[in-house]
Amino acid sequence: MRLTSLSFLGLLLLLSVDIIYCGTDYYSVLGVSRSASSREIKKRYKQLSKKYHPDKNPGDKEAEQKFVQLAEAYEVLSDDEKRDIYDRYGEEGLKQRSQGGGGFHNPFDIFASFFGGTGHFGHHQQSERQGPNITMELEVELKELYLGAQIEVDVSKQVICEHCGGSGAKKADDVITCNVCGGRGVKVVKQQLGPGIFQQFHSTCETCGGVGKIVKSKCPVCKGKKVRRGNEQLTIIIEKGQVDGGTIVFEKEGDESPETIPGDIIFKVNTIPNPTFERKGNDLYAEQTISLIDALTGFEKNMTHLDDRNVLLKRDKVTQPGFVQIIKNEGMPQFRSQSKGDLYVKYTVVFPSVIDDNTKQEKRFNVV
Repeated sequence: MRLTSLSFLGLLLLLSVDIIYCGTDYYSVLGVSRSASSREIKKRYKQLSKKYHPDKNPGDKEAEQKFVQLAEAYEVLSDDEKRDIYDRYGEEGLKQRSQGGGGFHNPFDIFASFFGGTGHFGHHQQSERQGPNITMELEVELKELYLGAQIEVDVSKQVICEHCGGSGAKKADDVITCNVCGGRGVKVVKQQLGPGIFQQFHSTCETCGGVGKIVKSKCPVCKGKKVRRGNEQLTIIIEKGQVDGGTIVFEKEGDESPETIPGDIIFKVNTIPNPTFERKGNDLYAEQTISLIDALTGFEKNMTHLDDRNVLLKRDKVTQPGFVQIIKNEGMPQFRSQSKGDLYVKYTVVFPSVIDDNTKQEKRFNVV
């Protein structure tokens, strides 16, 4: 049976669809539909990236691979241009686009842009205005910096009014073009300098405030302000060995405003003093008190570490007051590394307040 030209064309279209969508299905990786909004994609990535993060799945290669795939999927689907290329030409189209350089970002940098970190994912166009950053202090226990932690923080910030979508109007048709500036946001002002001499300059339209639009009826929720105060729950990931005084950055999570890119929320890490350990760089310092007998004859004793392990302190020599014992690889984890610093233990020797008669008698006997 011969194919008609129409059916033949349809077959070619079906084959082309198969070719286009071969390779990684980024929508399936994130578990969203092809019509998913940017908000849905962002929310899904945040959920799954926490679940499959390597720190939560040590030694699990499948989880590590899934974490990388999630980052790649989000990077493509969150970018309008990349998503359009992927929807039309599939993964092969993206590869051809990146042949001139680029490629995917570090998956940990993408993760950090959601949960805090020093990595920066994406960039802003020069023509786009960005709002101010918000800097906040974050007090963290030394134990959390040693083990890593996940901290939930409730942040109060300015958000775009969801009722009017940032227009400030009660209804969409309540926003009209300014009749003074004609929607340009500026007006031409002429000033006479002398007989027959005029100067012309532009000034911001006072009627619309330079926006070019006027709101006839204000939004009942935000009262025409276009924004309101709102709360957002942020999940801060404290990585092992995070530096004291360092910053954890949440990109574009600051105050929202129409026609403006939100600034960043920056958390500055402050370590709460620990009663046992003091951190200096990647090393830990501690003090231990021992008796005079232990100092003279040696000892074995346990010290409870920040992860509740017992670290054996052992001496079979005379320990002088102020002696510092170095225990290798028992310091702080190095940030984003498998290495550790050292533990420095300084000993204080406590002398007895009295000596019993038996001890004195033994001393006299030994001297004789």
